[in-house]
Amino acid sequence: MKDLQAFNTGLLDFIAESPTPFHAVRALSALLAEHGFRELAEEDSWALEAGGRYFVRRNGSSLIAFVKGRSAATDTGLRLVGAHTDSPCLKPKPRPELRRHGYLQLGVEVYGGALLNPWFDRELSLAGRVSFGCADGVGHALIDFDAPIAVIPSLAIHLDRSANEGRAINAQTHLPVLLCAEASEPRGFEALLLARLLEEHPGCGARQVLGFDLCFYDTQPPALVGLHREFIAGARLDNLLSCYAGAMAIAEASGAVDALLVCTDHEEVGSVSAVGASGPMLAAVLARLLPDREQRDRAIARSLLVSADNAHGVHPNFADKHDANHGPLLNAGPVLKLNANQRYATSGETGALLRWLCEAEGVPLQTFAVRSDMACGSTIGPLTAAAVGVRTVDVGVPTFAMHSPRELAGASDPHALARVLARFFDEERL
Repeated sequence: MKDLQAFNTGLLDFIAESPTPFHAVRALSALLAEHGFRELAEEDSWALEAGGRYFVRRNGSSLIAFVKGRSAATDTGLRLVGAHTDSPCLKPKPRPELRRHGYLQLGVEVYGGALLNPWFDRELSLAGRVSFGCADGVGHALIDFDAPIAVIPSLAIHLDRSANEGRAINAQTHLPVLLCAEASEPRGFEALLLARLLEEHPGCGARQVLGFDLCFYDTQPPALVGLHREFIAGARLDNLLSCYAGAMAIAEASGAVDALLVCTDHEEVGSVSAVGASGPMLAAVLARLLPDREQRDRAIARSLLVSADNAHGVHPNFADKHDANHGPLLNAGPVLKLNANQRYATSGETGALLRWLCEAEGVPLQTFAVRSDMACGSTIGPLTAAAVGVRTVDVGVPTFAMHSPRELAGASDPHALARVLARFFDEERL
């Protein structure tokens, strides 16, 4: 992780391998396994050893990795980093087929607070998890069409002369994706999924598709861009960037203290699920890490959670959307996020701890607070703080075009965040 170029190569590869939360968790699992982490199953009994490195998955879309510290957690507390695996996208409806005017289209639902205009005229593919019937009952497998199989064409300017003055997008009527000419594909959507499933998993014995959790995604790969390649452009930087930074950081944890990386699904739709930050997954893992309730409460009282989620960089074309004193710049370091109404969980105390860590690592820290006349977004930070009772600080890498299918971040900031998180995971003095 000391080498910026190698870090960014790994980050770009990880994002390209992770078109959905399921693929992201699979890629994180492989990365952690390479660094000595062993997978645990929730349904099994756990025998944890001091210095042991473990991870557990739930639903295939959320993951918690942890290093069992050699020091007593009641003396040092826990070091937690939280991020989320999901990103705004377009998802096929349960019965998506639309055969209209000679074309086969698929109806979609908008997942999360997506910027919709950038989805038009992009080469899209489809990936996710498919559940299927087979001789042994019900199976589940990941698929990825990989190739550009769909597009949402824009309406020509000749047919909407006011398009550049502001076009309202109707998600029901304007976003169905175009697959092909109707005559060229007589099979139904589930038959297409089954064929792809058997192509990718020829030994699965699938007979029929029983369900699916799929996402459309832009096939243009992430890349370093800019005159001096000083920016990262790509899909799902929010928040796979933080997941990768956290994974690389915990991979370097020495095991001096209990360190946890919590990557959960469904943040973009409120985190209220069995695998979201408002769900029971983290509490369940903590109960098994520290079975004694009193010791767990004592440890949590000494603990700190770093909620890592992208921040809004000041856009040079829209600088008036920022408070003049709180306009983070790309490639100027991570961003401490604060909000008086607890949309971010940072307090004066926890912000000071993060600033101390950044200074110790030689990483500059910027500050973001939303304009007082604008609504503020939120993160898993306040949700986890409320659920677990842990002190929390919100931090993120400054980004442009957040929630677009093509976001932009500084090329040096993710690496700087990972360095701070690595120091945090080994710090005993918080």
